[in-house]
Amino acid sequence: MTPTRGDALPPLDYHVLLAMADGPRYGYAIKSAVEEESEGALTPRAASLYRVLGRLMGEGLVREVDAPLDVEPHPGRTRRYYGLSDDGRVALAEEARRLRAAAALAEERLGRA
Repeated sequence: MTPTRGDALPPLDYHVLLAMADGPRYGYAIKSAVEEESEGALTPRAASLYRVLGRLMGEGLVREVDAPLDVEPHPGRTRRYYGLSDDGRVALAEEARRLRAAAALAEERLGRA
């Protein structure tokens, strides 16, 4: 089920989508970006990350893509790359707007606006 306008994304989903906002990434690079960009608040294990990726693919927010042309092939296992679909980009933008509005409301109520 694709999230509809107004549905909040779970934090891990949001950060997984955010990790791919500037281009495709492979699993470990997504995991590293999630950990860094959440300042360590989210530290997904590989199995949970791939479950989230699979669900997001099923919802049409993420798709498997070819490796970027400027990336050297990995000498070990073939890396699978993931990127945002158009719907994924929309869902990420909507969640970013929702979070900005929530943060602005909190700042206002705390007298810091």
